[in-house]
Amino acid sequence: MTPSATPAPEWRVQRWFNTRQVPSVASLRGKVIVLEAFQMLCPGCVSEGLPQAQRVRASFSPEQVAVVGLHTVFEHHQAMTPVALEAFLHEYRIGFPVAVDLPDPQGAVPCTMRDYGMRGTPTLVLIDAQGCIRQQHFGKVGDLVLGAQIALLIAEAGHSTAGG
Repeated sequence: MTPSATPAPEWRVQRWFNTRQVPSVASLRGKVIVLEAFQMLCPGCVSEGLPQAQRVRASFSPEQVAVVGLHTVFEHHQAMTPVALEAFLHEYRIGFPVAVDLPDPQGAVPCTMRDYGMRGTPTLVLIDAQGCIRQQHFGKVGDLVLGAQIALLIAEAGHSTAGG
């Protein structure tokens, strides 16, 4: 763990899709977590962020890397309902767990998005095997850069990720 690493807040979630066992930062300790925050009406999320998250999931061992989606709605609330999200996940063949960020009754920015200091979507957050935020990318990040960052976090974790 680097001295600048910040403990990742637990996700505050309204509901989950694509999982029977609800993941959390604590339950995924020992794995590198790739958290992809998106909105289904965000063009960059659909064309870049979600396909990249799917490539990460296909490229790394699930014993070492957990990919989690966070549908964080801060605009077009009427259009982005859980029913619409369920159809979206099916149509785009998103198979990794996806959380619906908990709306904040006090403001426009949902709870987890605010807790992580996200500026918008897509945002990709890398959480190390100890549960600390190590990288946060707003917008597009290159596959090679992201792959190198994930590989470094896997190597840092060493034996702690070998057994899952």
